[in-house]
Amino acid sequence: MAIKLHAARRRRLAILLAAIVAATPAASLAQDPSPKKKMPDAPAQLPKVPADRTRGLDFLFGALKAAPDEASAKHVEARIWAIWLHTRSDTVALLMTRAKTAMDEQNSDVALELLNAVVKLRPDYVEGWNRRATLYYLRNDYAHSLADIEQVLAREPRHFGALAGLGMIMQDLGDDKRALEAFRKALAVNPHLDKVPELVKTLSEKVEGRDI
Repeated sequence: MAIKLHAARRRRLAILLAAIVAATPAASLAQDPSPKKKMPDAPAQLPKVPADRTRGLDFLFGALKAAPDEASAKHVEARIWAIWLHTRSDTVALLMTRAKTAMDEQNSDVALELLNAVVKLRPDYVEGWNRRATLYYLRNDYAHSLADIEQVLAREPRHFGALAGLGMIMQDLGDDKRALEAFRKALAVNPHLDKVPELVKTLSEKVEGRDI
């Protein structure tokens, strides 16, 4: 069943990507990142990660849903990001640090080269794909960003950052229905995402109409 669902998801995204490439004007694939665009990203300060990665994530996702307040939720969220970002490869860690610096300096071409190297060296490293998806989004290259988001979610379906990013892309492309679906999935995993509840409320009224 899992294999069939995964294949179906890949087919749906392939169709969606083809439609986007065909329908999106070339001007919208500009290569200069916009400072106004911001996808969900890890906080600046991250705690140390537990030794048992899988067990740690399962526990933390449960704690995230049960968090009694915003401060507790943000602490748990930071621990999840820390696990996602952790890598045993010193080379990948260095490339990721340099890529982040390049992105902060809006040097997207250098950042892309570095992230291409990360993905090539460690295709199993989720945050390599996620960081590159973010970069492509900042460059308005939605087709490539969606392809990388697919890789993220294939490896970690609970990646609320990638799900929220998917919602943002769909909203930018005017597909409010798919944007709403992605945002709802993100909130189902992490009910404490900034601004996403407001987006869900607005899109729900737009897509499904107001309750009478």
